Amino acid sequence: MASPALPTQAVAVATMQIETPTAEPTDDQLPPTWTPDPLDLITLTPAGQFVPTERPPATPWPTVTNTPIPTNTPVPTAAPPTVTPIPATSTPAPTVIIGSGPNLLPNPSFEGGWRHPNGDPELQIPDNWRFEFTEGDNSLDPDPWNKWVRPEVRVLSPDFLPAREHDLFIWDGQQTLKVFKGQGAINYRLLTEVDLEPGRYRLTIRVFPDLVMGYSSMGGKIWADDPLAGEVSLWAASVKSPWYLPSFGRRNEFTQEFELDTAQRVTVGVAVRGRWAIENNGWFFDDLRLEKVG
Repeated sequence: MASPALPTQAVAVATMQIETPTAEPTDDQLPPTWTPDPLDLITLTPAGQFVPTERPPATPWPTVTNTPIPTNTPVPTAAPPTVTPIPATSTPAPTVIIGSGPNLLPNPSFEGGWRHPNGDPELQIPDNWRFEFTEGDNSLDPDPWNKWVRPEVRVLSPDFLPAREHDLFIWDGQQTLKVFKGQGAINYRLLTEVDLEPGRYRLTIRVFPDLVMGYSSMGGKIWADDPLAGEVSLWAASVKSPWYLPSFGRRNEFTQEFELDTAQRVTVGVAVRGRWAIENNGWFFDDLRLEKVG
């Protein structure tokens, strides 16, 4: 199914600048973000005493018919002649072992501290990364229910996750990054800057889209059933990949390669958008990589 056209007007973006690292999180600084245990959602009601609970009216999935695939939003390029994009793949080449070279990203597994920008307790941003998000009208779906809202961000250790979810969301070290919003459409970027020498590089983004549209009668998660509910784009220097459609409820890995002709500071990272205000618009990131491959 083709994707709706991207907005032609610029959207207000709030940019969080990198600040001085703060102390490691403690239990009294930030209450744990509880990931629902599906079994806890089941409440038995005696026969004949069921009383419906009113909820906001459901927003039907938009019908997309013969709509051109959206083109990428142009990314400002500081030095276009010096960056050569190489076609991206959703998985690394089978002859290359990811992790064979040094990882050039700062704080790539989010083990190195975090901060609250402007003292906002709902934004727990990893050190050496910046977080940008869009708020307001959503041109991908003009329904007021689907306006862009600010996500919440957490750096989570195993203590803040159910035991059965440790291996799902933590892939390296003892922490993972969760960006989420319940019943909210979100559009955000997680970016960092790296000084690189001339050469060929590969950026690898690992993500688990925890996109839940509801729960079964047994309490299991029902994953979003429209592939456009969640999209991922890689940013590598002046190269911005197309919007990829990840598989929901499982780990995904995307790569983007690029070349530099001159030494320069480049911006790398990932952009994500979940265009509909589904039950849980959640995304987990861990073990990101940037390595020189040529």
